[in-house]
Amino acid sequence: MAWTRQILRVNLTNGTCTPESLNMDWADKYLGQRGLASRYLVEEVDPKVDPLGPDNKIIFATGPLTGTCASTGGRYSVITKGPLTGAIACSNSGGYWGAELKFAGWDMIIFEGKSANPVYLSVIDDKATLHDASDLVGKSVWETDAAIKSAHQDPMMHVSTIGVAGENAVLYACIVNDLHRAAGRSGVGAVMGSKNLKAVAVRGTGGVAVNDPVTFLAATAAGKKTLAENAVTGEGLPTYGTQVLMNVINEAGALPTRNSRDIQFEGAHDISAEAMAEPSGKDGKPNLLANQGCFACTIACGRISKINEEHYTVVNKPEYWHASGGLEYEAAWALGAATGVKDLDALTYANFICNEQGIDPISFGSTVGAAMELYEEGVINNEITGGLELKFGSAEALTTAVELTGKAEGFGRELGQGSARLCAKYGRPELSQTVKGQEFPAYDPRGIQGMGLTYATSNRGACHLRSYTVASEILGIPEKTDPLATDGKAGLVKAFQDATAAVDSSGLCLFTTFAWTLEDIAPQVDAACEGNWSPDSLLECGERIWNLERQFNNQAGFTAADDKLPERLMKDAAKTGPAEGLVSGLDKMLPEYYELRGWTNEGVPTNETLSRLGL
Repeated sequence: MAWTRQILRVNLTNGTCTPESLNMDWADKYLGQRGLASRYLVEEVDPKVDPLGPDNKIIFATGPLTGTCASTGGRYSVITKGPLTGAIACSNSGGYWGAELKFAGWDMIIFEGKSANPVYLSVIDDKATLHDASDLVGKSVWETDAAIKSAHQDPMMHVSTIGVAGENAVLYACIVNDLHRAAGRSGVGAVMGSKNLKAVAVRGTGGVAVNDPVTFLAATAAGKKTLAENAVTGEGLPTYGTQVLMNVINEAGALPTRNSRDIQFEGAHDISAEAMAEPSGKDGKPNLLANQGCFACTIACGRISKINEEHYTVVNKPEYWHASGGLEYEAAWALGAATGVKDLDALTYANFICNEQGIDPISFGSTVGAAMELYEEGVINNEITGGLELKFGSAEALTTAVELTGKAEGFGRELGQGSARLCAKYGRPELSQTVKGQEFPAYDPRGIQGMGLTYATSNRGACHLRSYTVASEILGIPEKTDPLATDGKAGLVKAFQDATAAVDSSGLCLFTTFAWTLEDIAPQVDAACEGNWSPDSLLECGERIWNLERQFNNQAGFTAADDKLPERLMKDAAKTGPAEGLVSGLDKMLPEYYELRGWTNEGVPTNETLSRLGL
């Protein structure tokens, strides 16, 4: 129960769509979504494969709670070998697409090979069909969504697609579903584009059965009550979204600014949640128009925003540009503080382009910040950039750069390769704020020490959503720890990583864990699924997933030498704020982390660890 027990395997080379039974032995060990799809990837893909070659595979996977009435039970993930990093990639998305795939009767879709011509896949219940997509080439996410719904005469169809960025192999291209929700990191959209796969459209008319309906309804009702009564999930996120963090993190002295030269941004309030809610323009309407929830979500942290055209003119854009997916915290940071731009409308415009063309705003904004430092230091100039004056704080540079990157034109082609390749090309690799080739997000490890260890050890490259120790170090959830201390952080990071892997595999949104622990999640999983799922078994499942991913990366060529942070964070002390004078204490935390993980000094899981986890 909860699993449909059906996989759709699509061979793009041969043009075939074949159903097969889900491996339930693996489901019992890896649950679903991130864990289960990673198990399939590890079984079927050589870790040394070219991420953009035909032998790589890309898997769209749901969790057992996806499509159920569990709060936030609408998640799905895209799993592949990522082109930005060369590491295992798993990118999670919300919206309605994942639930629709379950309603159609499928747990996951595995794409293999490469189509000779552009195609898209439609899945309508048990019927899967590959269609010619030649007329969709060059179209944006939003145009593609509308065109496919029109072709099938079904406005209730849900579409997951790439934009021009994915077609043009922008290495941090994402996959966007339901117009505003994205499997956003590690370049999963570039892998989709490399296979000549433009979109996956789904329509399901079934439902999701659970093992014990009465117990499941009671468990989900209790979970929703806990979310509603929590200050973060019941008040903060619905009202302000993740942008509630902008001023909080800035005041904590952990907001990476101007390519991490600084740790606080003087323009933070101008691009904050509070600023989004302030009236602007003659009509008196704020940037933020409404919040929005994904399938089955009782939190509704999504944003719908508009641009004040009296301040920032939008030219030659269709009607849907007047209100679209608004800024979330990571995007606002990357497009704003990381580049020194404090123009809220310019950030909103750039974010719209990221949604429209399928670009990860975190990697994009951080790459622009690195380019701005290269420009200001005279390493690159107008001749190289095609006249683009990449100065910190320039809204014009930001919005021009996002247009060029989305279309892979001019200097946008270089920006689309990410900051690690950009800075290495021009002889200044130390200016790239990346781990394993992926740009780190909106928390400076000098001001939040646990995040330094989180970034360094993340299996998909620098990422906050693999171990969000900010919850503990800044928000005091589930208990308060000192953000400036290194003691105890190895255990904290490991616990967050293992628990997060389990949540990512369930079909639930990670944001529930601001209020829930595994004690709240386990009863829902246990009632929905066969088997015995306790908090301890979920935690062990998460640990198994983490080590499986680590094995893949080790076999792909990653070693302990890759568990590091950018030089700037280790040598240049914070200039202001509570962390003034501090650098990251990664060198103190990493050996303890390896020991707690049961890994060798080289960062390799020991035979004892592998045996204990059944790997």
